[in-house]
Amino acid sequence: MSSPSKRREMDVMKLMMSDYTVETINDGLNEFNVEFHGPKESIFLILRLLFPHNVIYVCNVFIGLYEGGIWKVRVELPDAYPYKSPSIGFVNKIYHPNVDELSGSVCLDVINQSWSPMFDLLNVFEVFLPQLLLYPNPSDPLNGDAASLMMKDRKQYDQKVKEYCERYAKRENISNSTAEVDSGDEEISEEESGGSSDDDIAGHADP
Repeated sequence: MSSPSKRREMDVMKLMMSDYTVETINDGLNEFNVEFHGPKESIFLILRLLFPHNVIYVCNVFIGLYEGGIWKVRVELPDAYPYKSPSIGFVNKIYHPNVDELSGSVCLDVINQSWSPMFDLLNVFEVFLPQLLLYPNPSDPLNGDAASLMMKDRKQYDQKVKEYCERYAKRENISNSTAEVDSGDEEISEEESGGSSDDDIAGHADP
């Protein structure tokens, strides 16, 4: 069985070799940013219903609302990784019921509650995060406004998701996201509350 440090190196290397852009922080492998693209494909679920004289196929289409968006995702690996789950947070803004709009923290059971050492970072970026974007869960929200809008007016919710993608999830946003947060969100917070807090900075990974 490989040591946690060896496994950490292997998983980060696998991520880099899979054409993900990885930006290390403080020249270490415990904390880094990964460039993440919104899911490109629409997902089709086909149910085969059998009747006495015929067969009917029902197809449900899940459109990739986040297709074309680019996000910088902050990853923090604990010393006990992979036996303890990574912390994941979006740096530039995303409109989603299960992502905190201010901190970027992610509410995802497979990371927060049911993580297994069998999972790796490729699972996070190729399976878990794409599924999160394709299948939002408004019943367990971190963004209450997004969850409420999704349940009450899906058309308006879809439009707002696309507006956020256009405004915050372009190539230039991931290059300037840290500066925009420091100079933009903190100024807004200071004007409204007379101060600012580290908890209000987008991209703070979920502990």
